[in-house]
Amino acid sequence: MNDLFELAAALDCARLTLWTDRASGLRAVFALDDVTLGPAVGGIRTRAYASIEAAVEDAAALARAMTIKAALGGLDAGGGKVVVMDHPGLDRPAAFARLGQHVEELGGLFHTAGDLGTTRDDLAAMARRSQYVNTSHVDLTGATARTLVLCAEACAEVAGRPGLAGMRVAVQGCGAIGDAAARALAGAGCELVVADVDAALAERTAAATGARVASPERLLVEDVDMICPCAIGGVMTAALADRLSAWAVCGCANNVLADAAAERRLGERGILFVPDVLASSGAVIHGVATGLMGLPDSAPLIAAVGVTAREVLSASRARGVPATAIAEQRARARIGAAAARAAAGGR
Repeated sequence: MNDLFELAAALDCARLTLWTDRASGLRAVFALDDVTLGPAVGGIRTRAYASIEAAVEDAAALARAMTIKAALGGLDAGGGKVVVMDHPGLDRPAAFARLGQHVEELGGLFHTAGDLGTTRDDLAAMARRSQYVNTSHVDLTGATARTLVLCAEACAEVAGRPGLAGMRVAVQGCGAIGDAAARALAGAGCELVVADVDAALAERTAAATGARVASPERLLVEDVDMICPCAIGGVMTAALADRLSAWAVCGCANNVLADAAAERRLGERGILFVPDVLASSGAVIHGVATGLMGLPDSAPLIAAVGVTAREVLSASRARGVPATAIAEQRARARIGAAAARAAAGGR
């Protein structure tokens, strides 16, 4: 599809904006999905994309996932996303400072934080230009690790397993999120195997958790109970679902599924799948609850994720409907109710 206007229409995204800056090499896509419940929230993802079309598609899909994640998490927020196209000519300090200026110019319509490929230095450069950038690291990764553990516990309960102690778990990706997830799972008594394309990161996480290190190519088909994709999205294909030894998939990566066929195949094999909009929701819940919503503590909303995960997985099994569909139905119902109230003048 060569026409970006046709692509935008096909993606049905509320707003798509291209931000470029010749001096710094900035090439970024801002996707705004929905602001019915409140300002859009979402991270900054930085990676090399094969084309502008690929970047636009990724931004739109991630923004839509953020809408669902915020609605399911009980947040007064909608979904948005920025993807930055990495390339050899990118002057990161200047590019992210310019990006921060763009976010500031939105006037609070979009609040952001880090995501895959974006460094603390990148966020610091943005934060010097914008008040709408959350540079916190430990609080956000720890909150995400907490929702992952809660969702893993929900998996065990729905599957009739005794709990996480002794469960064999494969964690894919040992960056900030994957490392925090691995440490939390180890703390819950799981036996871990980990992998990362950066061998040093895998070794660091293994040293901290007692995990065994596997090759990135082999990790997801290891003989384990659960796999936790915590790196790039789209890793779960129908072909991979056919090869899994695990009985559950529960990860922090955004958009774990390559497509709907992958989840269908997981269901056909009786493998539980926790939608990543639940498992990875801790960071946005903590950030929005304590920031935008002004709540003194995000713990109640984070704890509710475990309850939601059990309800979604149980309904999926009982009705024979994919868990992602159940989760989206719940989220859309909340958004629809808010839209109806607004249309009636807030009554």
